[in-house]
Amino acid sequence: MTQELETFTRLETALEDQGLRKTAARLAVVNRIEDLSSSFTAEELCRDLPDVGRATVYRTIRNLVDVGALCKLPILDGAPRYSIARNEHHHHTICSRCGTVGEFRHSTVERVLRSLEREISGQIVGHRMEIFITCESCAKLGDQ
Repeated sequence: MTQELETFTRLETALEDQGLRKTAARLAVVNRIEDLSSSFTAEELCRDLPDVGRATVYRTIRNLVDVGALCKLPILDGAPRYSIARNEHHHHTICSRCGTVGEFRHSTVERVLRSLEREISGQIVGHRMEIFITCESCAKLGDQ
């Protein structure tokens, strides 16, 4: 199964698991999310899907965030961006200029989490990490 098909199936299944019907509008939202190679805002989806109601776009995004299929990423100045949750760790870089989102995994972060598990009273059930950066493309534009 290709990565794209796996993603679509996972997003579609996440909606079904919440008891939501497979409507044409919801499937259009899921298809568009799957087609995107980067993060997106709800408004961008609304613009890209003029035949889908605004409320359906926002509810579908909310449902996918609620089940962990999408990550909701805070942006310093602007609407939150969303990206497909590709792994359970949700470590992201976010360009504070253009909003480009990247994912990373680093052994130091994993060691910190293991250390915290020993020090925190209770069980860690999840975490998020966003590091705000100036991406290479924006940095190059600034150098010109």
